[in-house]
Amino acid sequence: MKTILFDTTNLSRLPNSPGIYKFLNSKKTIIYVGKAKNLKKRVASYFTKSHISNRKTLRMVREIKDIELALVNSEFDALLLENNLIKEHQPKYNINLKDDKSFPFICITNERFPRVISTRRYNRVDGQYFGPYTNVKSMKSVLDLIRKLYTIRTCSLNLSVQNVKKKKFKVCLEYHLGNCLGPCEALQDEKEYAIEIEYIKEILNGNLTAVKNHYKQQMLRTASSLDFERAQFYKLRFEKIEKFQTKSIVVNQKLTDIDVFGIVSDELNVYINFLRIVNGAIKITDSIEVRKKLDETDAEVLQLIIQDAKSTYQGLSKEILTNVTLELWEEINIKVPLRGDKRKLVELSLKNALYFKKEKGVTTMPIRDENRVLKGLQTDLRLKTLPKHIECFDNSNIQGTNPVASMVCFHNGRPSKKNYRHYNIKSVVGADDFKSMKEIVNRRYFRLIEEKGPLPDLIIIDGGKGQLNAAKEALLDLGIYGKLSIIGIAKRLEEIYLPEDPFPVHLSKRSESLKVIQRIRDEAHRFAITFHRLKRNNSTLESSLDQIPGIGNLTREKLLIEFKSIRKIASASIQDLQKIIGQSKGKLVKNYFEEKKNHPNNEVV
Repeated sequence: MKTILFDTTNLSRLPNSPGIYKFLNSKKTIIYVGKAKNLKKRVASYFTKSHISNRKTLRMVREIKDIELALVNSEFDALLLENNLIKEHQPKYNINLKDDKSFPFICITNERFPRVISTRRYNRVDGQYFGPYTNVKSMKSVLDLIRKLYTIRTCSLNLSVQNVKKKKFKVCLEYHLGNCLGPCEALQDEKEYAIEIEYIKEILNGNLTAVKNHYKQQMLRTASSLDFERAQFYKLRFEKIEKFQTKSIVVNQKLTDIDVFGIVSDELNVYINFLRIVNGAIKITDSIEVRKKLDETDAEVLQLIIQDAKSTYQGLSKEILTNVTLELWEEINIKVPLRGDKRKLVELSLKNALYFKKEKGVTTMPIRDENRVLKGLQTDLRLKTLPKHIECFDNSNIQGTNPVASMVCFHNGRPSKKNYRHYNIKSVVGADDFKSMKEIVNRRYFRLIEEKGPLPDLIIIDGGKGQLNAAKEALLDLGIYGKLSIIGIAKRLEEIYLPEDPFPVHLSKRSESLKVIQRIRDEAHRFAITFHRLKRNNSTLESSLDQIPGIGNLTREKLLIEFKSIRKIASASIQDLQKIIGQSKGKLVKNYFEEKKNHPNNEVV
């Protein structure tokens, strides 16, 4: 019972949302797919002693090495998606779901005087399909509703024109009960029958407005002619239609052969979720992370991912839905839907991408692996002590403007955010990364020594040999060089530099030690960039708006809250400005930016 290999400390990060979970073994093979109304509670239940009551479950849990999630909007959607994924992957611990044992559909047959029937076999040639329905009882209630509203035949007779003319058939009991109008004896007009079929399609598609309007008009018409009994008849059907609910965005037969890409990003990475819709059902869900190299836009990254997906997912569908605008390709129709079911699919993909981003943003490691990874780091870097306390420094400036720096702190491989620090560079003029690094390292450890705080086991410098030597000089000046370890990591080739070694250390790209160093370095870079942007934006705001006579702090804050940036303030109409800060001040701001725009030596940023 105690030999569960999967680390359960990460379970607290799972969302309290409906969705499906996939258990993967050491070979990254899916061994089980399950659904949940609450993913956190359901997945956690596999790792409690009370739940593991049989050998099969225990054997499965022992094989789990990783978990993948796909979030959906409801428990109903989770059930449908679970069904599709089990059929797609056939995990060894799931019941073998075959297509002929799938969820039932409602089919409107392709024949003269079409029938409305339930079936588990899906074949487009036979008719138009709606569903599937996860509950047979609920599907039957839909059929009952349709049969109460409309007089649709239930027999399977071949009502061809020739057969009806030859009077091969006689009306049955359904005719005498009023449930059928006798098309088998040409007692019902084919055009009127077709109108009823169209209303049924509207109901099954969830487009209820036309049907409700029809009954409402009939209700008002019969009431105005004092036919109150018939008006009540239409009123009851109007109320039934209002209560009727249908449709799922996970399975919708109108959404045929579509690929969906949801993309979100931060300063360093791009996160993409991929959904493949085949015959109206989600067949593939996947999420990937892409590290930015040259501050690429989401559209640029997505273009590369779509190209790569051709080989990864065995080609692409003819229609792609996404949330960012791309140039149209000749062979593929790329859309950014604004409404309807296609928009709901994009929103679902974005929901998964955002969760994936949040999950990747948690820079922690399992408690079980802490000592092993840190010992590996100690061995690879030839450190004297186990690096339980690590601090990392990074500089940030653009062409020498607003130079800042950051320091992030990790304890036992986990971020200690209360110990993160921002630094404004004070003694360096211009863009001098070496002197800036020396200044912030000196300031950090001078204060720690003065306050008698604990020194780190390892210092990581974001930079190559030059930045590392600058930090080393600061430690020598403070008299603590040799009392702690220090390394530098160069960005281009991810080389590790040691102070006394002229040649860099090359760690394997798959090395856990390198991944830990990169993760800490990336966090320092993110922290520095965030601070630099904030400072740059504040200084831009102050330098522009402070030059306008009559505009004070309160007015400046109002403008920033409303328009978010100087560029938007400058392009705002005088009417919009006056709505926020009044007539006279609005005129002052507008005139200032108009003059600045027309002056050749000035630029609004």
